[in-house]
Amino acid sequence: MSQIAIKVENVSKKYNLLHKQKDQADSLIGSFGGSIKNMFSSKKTSTLNEEFWALQDINFEINKGDRVGIIGRNGAGKSTLLKILSRIVKPSTGSIEYYGRMASLLEVGTGFHGDLSGRENIYLNGSILGMSKHEIDAKFDEIVAFSEVEKFLDTPVKRYSSGMYVRLAFAVAAHLETEILIVDEVLAVGDAAFQKKCIGKMNEISNKEGKTILFVSHSMQSVQKICNTGIFLQKGKIIEQNTIDKIVNRYLQSGDTGQASFDIPLPNEPINGYITKVIIENKQGQILHEIPVGSDWRVRILINVTQPIQHFIVGLGIVSSFDTPIRTSWSLPENISVGNYEIIFDNDDVMLTSGLYKLVIGLSSHVRTFQYIDDLITIIISDAGDAANNNRIINTDSGLILNPMNVTLNKL
Repeated sequence: MSQIAIKVENVSKKYNLLHKQKDQADSLIGSFGGSIKNMFSSKKTSTLNEEFWALQDINFEINKGDRVGIIGRNGAGKSTLLKILSRIVKPSTGSIEYYGRMASLLEVGTGFHGDLSGRENIYLNGSILGMSKHEIDAKFDEIVAFSEVEKFLDTPVKRYSSGMYVRLAFAVAAHLETEILIVDEVLAVGDAAFQKKCIGKMNEISNKEGKTILFVSHSMQSVQKICNTGIFLQKGKIIEQNTIDKIVNRYLQSGDTGQASFDIPLPNEPINGYITKVIIENKQGQILHEIPVGSDWRVRILINVTQPIQHFIVGLGIVSSFDTPIRTSWSLPENISVGNYEIIFDNDDVMLTSGLYKLVIGLSSHVRTFQYIDDLITIIISDAGDAANNNRIINTDSGLILNPMNVTLNKL
């Protein structure tokens, strides 16, 4: 008996991008005049046709019960691949063989009819998957309990919030009788508690029920917690298929992950000094797209000073993804002259848990802030890759700060 769940051979996807040739006049009057001229002209507006290959020569096999993480930066072809696997989009070339029924959860709204209630959509989805009413009835209570939307079960889903929509859609996809489950980044819409619940459910249905899971996420720690194998996509091609630890490490080393260098726009109003660039790096000066949890890291800030500044101070704050201030540090006040400066903030004493954080930076003089940046710079602390095996880390779900307290055990 074949152990293959999905077999993909020579799959490519081509899109034709049309570009209108630029008119001679870019003004409103010129465009209007050109439109009238075209009405009385037999000539058609010329266009340029550009071929774009979203996927090229994709080949892989997935065994039954495998949990496969598909990773890569935005534009790598992950979502296109999942849409093809979910039969939403046809490939330009190649073939796909399936061995089992499949359910997918790709975008908020996929697979649900907005005018139907939550209850009706559960039965609609089940019937599309070929299940009988009796089979759906047997799973109905589990679906409703997991989704936590019982109160709104007879409300049309077009009135649901995006979070409610995802809760019900995932509950349906995870509980109905399918052998293959495909899940895109849509889980990011839900709150942290529900995401954790979904991760637990995917592990359960794979380990206990033997379901095959394909999972796309930019959260490497989530991918590593769920998946046992991985596929690394880059520019529409498979770079490597391997165990999930090796794939995540390859991805983290590729530079395709989070942003590590931030060019700061010039201020709208002239000021005596302003930030030009912010760089996230390790103590050796290597840039960090993702910061391994438990590692030391630093923020290097480049500043251009155009006029002498008295009592100059730079402040740096770290804020959680829930906008909770975690720590704030300041430089000592100095009198500085015209020139280019760098200031480095070392984070070697506070161990932050994995997640997304925001950096807030302010320049001030005599307690008056003249530049404040609070929405441009984000960092990723990751327990993915080799960091997952760091002996210093016990549990990255135990709080925002993982530093151990000084503990003494005394016998009385």
